[in-house]
Amino acid sequence: MRLKLVPDSTSIDFFSRSKLWLGISAVLIVVALASFFLQGLNYGIDFRGGTTIRTESAEPVNVGEYRGALQDLGLGDIVISEVFDPSFGPDQNVAMVRIAPQDEAEAVTQETITAVEAALQEVAPDIQFTSVSSVGPKVSGELIQTAMIAVLLAIGAVLVYIWLRFEWQFAVGAVVALVHDVALTIGIFSELQIRFDLAIIAALLTIVGYSLNDTVVVFDRVRENLIKYKNRDLKQVLNQSINETLSRTLVTSLTTLIALIALLVLGGDVIRGFVFAMTWGVIIGTYSSIFVASIVLYRLGVKRDWSKPDTPSGNQFANVDA
Repeated sequence: MRLKLVPDSTSIDFFSRSKLWLGISAVLIVVALASFFLQGLNYGIDFRGGTTIRTESAEPVNVGEYRGALQDLGLGDIVISEVFDPSFGPDQNVAMVRIAPQDEAEAVTQETITAVEAALQEVAPDIQFTSVSSVGPKVSGELIQTAMIAVLLAIGAVLVYIWLRFEWQFAVGAVVALVHDVALTIGIFSELQIRFDLAIIAALLTIVGYSLNDTVVVFDRVRENLIKYKNRDLKQVLNQSINETLSRTLVTSLTTLIALIALLVLGGDVIRGFVFAMTWGVIIGTYSSIFVASIVLYRLGVKRDWSKPDTPSGNQFANVDA
């Protein structure tokens, strides 16, 4: 017997309280923006700069032991990662230790580096520091700007893709949903002051792709039903399309969340920020594909007869299947 999360006869009216859903989203975005401008983000080493130490030892790198050895030094934000390279020999184990700036200084002092080396020698007695380099706030500021451009370019590419595949109304609905998801994700990181680093930027770009995938599935069914039911009210067509894809949406989101929650609980501190962003993004992305993108599409209206050429207000490539 096949398990069904959503019965075939489901007929939920998702538009009966459309103003309420849009109002909730608007309030959450205002809160997120207020938190961002009032207290900002808790930037990690990637965006604040700091000192990077490259270590080498014959002993295998144990990130947990390295972190435990440095914990008592009170250095604040520390990121430790093992470096893999095919050219390394069997006794060549390399790690990168990144330390946040201390007391607003651009680089850590020589005394701090000596203390770090002494602490790590308790774990790997033969450890050597092959290089020590510092990144100043100017470079970190450029990295923040580059990350913002990457997210904006991704959203812009989505706008063009949906416009070519469907119509401009679909594109606007999809982009509003993506901006909604990104804004709320940044907002919760600001509100909870969770460390915000390059891994979170990767999570944001992944959330953009995940949310877009959900939205496109719904929009594709909307287009099919618009062709099939030319005389049916637009709200009925949208409701039917969402209900028909609801099972797929819930199954995809739930199976993804099961894996993410397992990583969130068991994955450790290194990937916790990334996994938290992905978990939040899946929940918000599922919500926005149903209650934001579709409602925006309904408010804008859409061409009903897809068998006729586009009017001047449409797009000449709307019927192209990607």
